[in-house]
Amino acid sequence: MRKSIFKYLVIASVSMGIACNVVAQTQSETDLVNWPKGSSPKEVGKKVAELFVVTPHPNFGRPTPPKRITYPEICAWYGALSFAKVSKDKPLARKLADRFEPLFGKEDTLVPVPDHVDLTVFGSIPFELYMQTKEKRYLNMGRHFADKQWGAPEGPRVVPASHVYYEKGYTWQTRMWIDDMFMITAVQAQAYRATGEKVYIERAAKEMVMYLDSLQKPNGLFYHAPDVPYYWARGNGWMAVGMAELLRSMPKDNPYYERIMQGYKTMMASLLKYQAPNGTWRQLIDGEDSWYETSGTGMFAFAMITGVKEGWLTEPAYKAAARKAWLGLVSYLNEKGEIMEVCEGTNKKNDRQYYLDRKRNVGDLHGQAPLLWCANAWLR
Repeated sequence: MRKSIFKYLVIASVSMGIACNVVAQTQSETDLVNWPKGSSPKEVGKKVAELFVVTPHPNFGRPTPPKRITYPEICAWYGALSFAKVSKDKPLARKLADRFEPLFGKEDTLVPVPDHVDLTVFGSIPFELYMQTKEKRYLNMGRHFADKQWGAPEGPRVVPASHVYYEKGYTWQTRMWIDDMFMITAVQAQAYRATGEKVYIERAAKEMVMYLDSLQKPNGLFYHAPDVPYYWARGNGWMAVGMAELLRSMPKDNPYYERIMQGYKTMMASLLKYQAPNGTWRQLIDGEDSWYETSGTGMFAFAMITGVKEGWLTEPAYKAAARKAWLGLVSYLNEKGEIMEVCEGTNKKNDRQYYLDRKRNVGDLHGQAPLLWCANAWLR
């Protein structure tokens, strides 16, 4: 009898030990505060933002300067400014504002014309500068971009469909590419944050629902375009970030809120299944023969981090996935603060091999920007 009791106690003790280890492991995997040395959001964000400050205006890898500020730079600039704010780094904020100053004078020709989604997104920067400085000139510039996006069609980029969308209350710049759902929502959400005027967030929400209803697949993911049936990571990343950015500022009584949240959660559940053991996602999300790509990974990480922090994604699996994604992402960061394995600028093409063969860049702002967004989301 005593032997039986002793045996039971030993088994019970071992079982309890195993259970404690499992709990400890789970707590470690879902720890959103403590980070290995050199990988904390504040450290990484600072390194990447400071590198951006001294980076010349890029031109999609070409050696010549750009004629206009390009959207990858806009995305990184917005990320760096937001990081300066959440980390309370006033010297960094000053340097980022100084970078903008020539655009009011000798470099004003670099300011984009707001007649395309990739150009109109520029407005998100002056809006951020206005919110941080309260200088009216930034607000005026930002409004110009946000309002032109929903103004009457004008300029050489106008096509017959522009008028159709405009007459239905959508932006005339609509083109039904998944990239648009960051380019459009970013500037409109920023306009709402800066002014408090609901018309801006309502525009973006209506537009987002049209894209969701038209383009989202039953598995929650998106083809690069209706005629290109491939789940390209960065393209899907634009959708993920666009929804997260919109939802974190939308009033919950907005009639489109629940529809967008549904689309967001469906996408996050699908991404959870496709995350690789190293925390990243692949160039083609569902392609096991595809390479691990960091710009899409950064965007998915941002969307998940935001969902976890905002309380939209409550299951422990999402906390673990968000942590793993961040650590996987920063493992591709070199000593200079440049992220590796960034897919180059990519047009749509109905050819799977085209996506697999895309050039893998180092320090490309398509990849630097999401790193900054993630750091912001952790610190916000």
